[in-house]
Amino acid sequence: MKLLLTKDISHLGIVGDVVDVSAGYARNYLLPQRLATAATDANMRALAEERKLAEERRRVARDGMMKAADRLRDVEVTISAAANEEGVLYGSVGPREIASALRDEGHDVDASKISLEANIRRLDKVTAQVKFLDDITVDVKVWVVRSQAAPGADDEEQDDYTIDE
Repeated sequence: MKLLLTKDISHLGIVGDVVDVSAGYARNYLLPQRLATAATDANMRALAEERKLAEERRRVARDGMMKAADRLRDVEVTISAAANEEGVLYGSVGPREIASALRDEGHDVDASKISLEANIRRLDKVTAQVKFLDDITVDVKVWVVRSQAAPGADDEEQDDYTIDE
């Protein structure tokens, strides 16, 4: 079924695109949500101005993502985590912790844009990929280091109380 999009829909198209979708998708989602309409000449002319505005918004957003990616090039972040003597973390470091570390350094990155093969579970240096769009990606080096113990915590003999009389 051919429909004319009235709003931007990720992975489908932008305002003014004529798309071919299944009848069920059109009937159950696109049409009731007013995300699409019939692909008539009158509707296409009516949405021509909105399409120009949508393309301008996408261009501005893409330029912003390119600038953010350029700022992230050659960035390294260090994350402190508790680990045992062998270097195995007691928890793990994932996209949320990496995004938080990047925000602490002044880079506004959402955790959903960070991809790792698997969460980091050892003290190590790992490369995480920040994916703004399919063609705008940048690699960030992540250092996971052992967190510093609290002062006096390494003094295990603290519990032995001896009273000299």
